[in-house]
Amino acid sequence: MSTSATDEPARFWDELYRGNAPTAEPGVNDRLAEIAADLPPGEALDLGCGPGGDTLWLARRGWRVTAVDISAVATDRLADRAHSLGLSDRITAERHDLAESFPAGRFDLVSAHYLHTSFELPRARVLRTAAHALSPGGRLLVVDHGSIAPWSWNQDPDTRFPSPLEIADALDLDPGQWTVERADAPRRMATGPGGQTAEVVDHVLLIRRTD
Repeated sequence: MSTSATDEPARFWDELYRGNAPTAEPGVNDRLAEIAADLPPGEALDLGCGPGGDTLWLARRGWRVTAVDISAVATDRLADRAHSLGLSDRITAERHDLAESFPAGRFDLVSAHYLHTSFELPRARVLRTAAHALSPGGRLLVVDHGSIAPWSWNQDPDTRFPSPLEIADALDLDPGQWTVERADAPRRMATGPGGQTAEVVDHVLLIRRTD
């Protein structure tokens, strides 16, 4: 059976997750925990959920979460974990290639952490769609890398990381309907896959829908 070029990213991520056997429960991303800790629970969308640490953290705090990834291996594993933890009523795991489709619904929080790939992805379009999927008062949280960690696959010292405000400008959102609540580049200590630690920079963008 032949496959198309659009199948290649899904195969890549399936093989990556299949090669990493699930172990301990994945942790939450620091910036999500920092920003969402005081938000009232509602409907959330986790774009690029991966192993599901952010999804599980939100669900335990009363959020109903739609978790999305291009990898069916990742979404199937997350659905199984949610079932084993008694969280199936709060978590819906869906496979989406965001270059081709986007989950239905309205959300009080959309989280996009490190939504980067070496494959073609119309990221600005995806994030713009996410902003339009917000309910009034809802927030879009985008967290990107702002530095190169020692364990990163990309060690090019000339890599340029767009600032949070540059990301916001690329979304071309009507300022009468969306407002930037936060755009900064905080530092934190991070731990790599081999246990090594280093200071890294996050580019944090928080946009609120006001209408």
